[in-house]
Amino acid sequence: MKIMLDERAKTLLKALVERYIAEGHPVGSRTLSRASGLELSPATIRNVMADLEELGLIASPHTSAGRVPTARGYRLFVDTMLTARPVNLAEVPPEMAAVREQLHPDQPQRVIAQAANLLSSLSNFVGVVTAPRKASVFHHIEFLRLGERRVLVILVAPDGDVQNRVIFTARDYSQGELIEATNYLNMHYAGLSIEEVRERLKHEIEALRGEIAALMQAAVQAGSEVLAESTEQVVVSGERKLLDVPAFGNDMGSLRKLFDVFEQKTELMRLLDVSSRAEGVRIYIGGESHVVPFEELSVVTAPYEVDGRIVGTLGVIGPTRMAYERMIQIVDITARLVSNALSAK
Repeated sequence: MKIMLDERAKTLLKALVERYIAEGHPVGSRTLSRASGLELSPATIRNVMADLEELGLIASPHTSAGRVPTARGYRLFVDTMLTARPVNLAEVPPEMAAVREQLHPDQPQRVIAQAANLLSSLSNFVGVVTAPRKASVFHHIEFLRLGERRVLVILVAPDGDVQNRVIFTARDYSQGELIEATNYLNMHYAGLSIEEVRERLKHEIEALRGEIAALMQAAVQAGSEVLAESTEQVVVSGERKLLDVPAFGNDMGSLRKLFDVFEQKTELMRLLDVSSRAEGVRIYIGGESHVVPFEELSVVTAPYEVDGRIVGTLGVIGPTRMAYERMIQIVDITARLVSNALSAK
């Protein structure tokens, strides 16, 4: 549902959100009158606050007469009232100036780990980064007989990365048959992606001898499993910083659920994968992500690239009461610096 507010209500909501982000205390009508710069009577402000509360944009904690933003209020604030300027990498803020030197382009895994640490230390929340997806192309494949109906598949990627997978076959193969299948596959399919091999197999399966066709199908399946595993790597840094956030520190049950998300990482991967399909910075507030088990948590993400191709996502997970403009800047700059580091020759 689209919420329409007049300028007065927008100004008061913006002032309330900014004040609450800065100080962390419920905001009363008198404080709001000063913060907004509007010359309104306390009664008028109270009436507008009541309207905002009825729309679900702010709420009143039991212990205070002041109001705090809801997840819905933060969403409206981020979508319509935030003015985050694009940052030129030549004008990186001083606290991020050292980031460039800490990202070593010749060590991609170190770049990913450093990026997660940097996101956490700069935001003071949790930093998350997905490792670059491996190309689904194999340079060389080999079959080795391990025993009756057990075969080792060795997949070598163009960058020299080697992955092994043991497969169980429907019948026993001699090493001679496995060598024949190895030679055939390398001659006709090397350099293609796993998906291209799978597609070609659909059309060529009848022309291939039964044993080679069966081994090739098994190899494609093994390659798909290797790729699935390689895309699930997520680096998380700074989880314990959430213990210092007042909204979570005393709720150990919910914190345990959140730490389970960091531990399992599958749901986190799902969120970051969705984010990688969008351009620029994305913000998920409260339950919008369907991943973090808190209405009081937000996720700010951005994809990063290698040579112009999106290969992963990074971001910050923290409380809904976060300085969104600053978080957008931190995530955006880090994504661009990581892209530059990984694209450097």
